[in-house]
Amino acid sequence: MTKKKLSLMLVLMLLVGLMASCTPAAEETPEGETPAPSGEAVFINVATGGTGGTYYPLGGAIAKIFNDNIEGVTANAQSTGASVENIGLVSTGETEIAFVQNDVTYYAWTGTESFADSEPIKNIRGMAMLYPEVVQLIANADAGISSVEDLAGKKVAVGAPGSGTEVNARQLLEVHGMTYDDLGKTDYLSFNEAANNLKDKNVDAAFVTGAIPTSAVTEITQTSDIVVIPVDSAKIAEMIAKYPFYTEVSIPGGSYRGNDADVVTPAVMAMLVVPEDLDEELAYQMTKSMFEKRQVIIDTHERGNDIKLETALEGMPIDVHPGAQRYYDEQGIE
Repeated sequence: MTKKKLSLMLVLMLLVGLMASCTPAAEETPEGETPAPSGEAVFINVATGGTGGTYYPLGGAIAKIFNDNIEGVTANAQSTGASVENIGLVSTGETEIAFVQNDVTYYAWTGTESFADSEPIKNIRGMAMLYPEVVQLIANADAGISSVEDLAGKKVAVGAPGSGTEVNARQLLEVHGMTYDDLGKTDYLSFNEAANNLKDKNVDAAFVTGAIPTSAVTEITQTSDIVVIPVDSAKIAEMIAKYPFYTEVSIPGGSYRGNDADVVTPAVMAMLVVPEDLDEELAYQMTKSMFEKRQVIIDTHERGNDIKLETALEGMPIDVHPGAQRYYDEQGIE
């Protein structure tokens, strides 16, 4: 071999070595994390509700679970106007997962009630059923309100525009033969706004649909005397007959300061909704991590105790996302 050829071979070998050393090594998945479906950064917005409700802290806990357990995922909880708004965010692809009341989800799916003026929304899928959403009617103790009928002529906060609370308020009044026209004043306020207006006596009563206890209501009791108004069981039965998603529940005495007796009232269910076109593997990992790291949710809010794998499909009003369904199938959940 000539010196010229030998020199050329040495140069080529040197170049190959340099290229190999410059090629980045494949990154290993940190222990305990599952690779993101595409191997690329994935952003997940968790649409919740008002910061004074239950959706927001639970959404933050779920976002933490995703961040800590699905590699490449950046998740954050987003405060919204709750159920009806969240359906819109999911259906238009503006959020990847959202808290929604199951009755509102059904209305969107069938094009009824709040969605009667639009086409049925079919590009949404269910991920999991969560916990009871209790319809709470809270009144100032000195407002002279002890029943739903006593709301006549009063100033009442009925929930944020486009919220499940507002739907519940309207339907509860309906079975009592009342409409908003029977109220002295109707205010469409979020949980926090309603709480502030109750404390300032700008409203006499407020509807709040959420888990027990709801932080906005607890906050009111720190400085104001309130009463939780019971609903007659016969009226709840009328609601159930017309709107099957309702159920009768009891708010345990002592849930809020100054309210020591159990209070009967209607409730619906909270659930998680995702877009139909959400990546199947991502939906699988989201469902799996949420249930297998559920303690994070429990540590954040006591309603986390109600989020159970065995009840994840009970009362599901729409089709389940295939990714979530794959996890349930693996776990034998029907």
